Amino acid sequence: MKYFLIILFFISSYAYSFQDMESKSAKASFEVSGVCDMCKTRIENGAIKLKGVKYAKWDIPTNNLSIIYNSKKIKLDTIKKNMAKLGHDTDKYKARLEVYQSLPECCYYKTNSPH
Repeated sequence: MKYFLIILFFISSYAYSFQDMESKSAKASFEVSGVCDMCKTRIENGAIKLKGVKYAKWDIPTNNLSIIYNSKKIKLDTIKKNMAKLGHDTDKYKARLEVYQSLPECCYYKTNSPH
């Protein structure tokens, strides 16, 4: 009986911690402007380096960034701000012109050349 109670305790503890871990995970997708494979690498690496982001995949044709992140560690708004800091516009934040202009020319996604 003693072993049964110990096993029951561990199973219930594990189930609770797993449920708690799952409730922190959030999925989101939003537009991040870019045009090439260099943009893809910069955007995905920039997102995944943020504490709390577990997964990042950016699609070139749609400019859609799909992420899985821990909502207890980072807010979606913070992720969008960081994409703009890398030089890529989002639906909410625009990259500063000097940051955008520092991108390689193949990464210029705006219709008008910055020069």
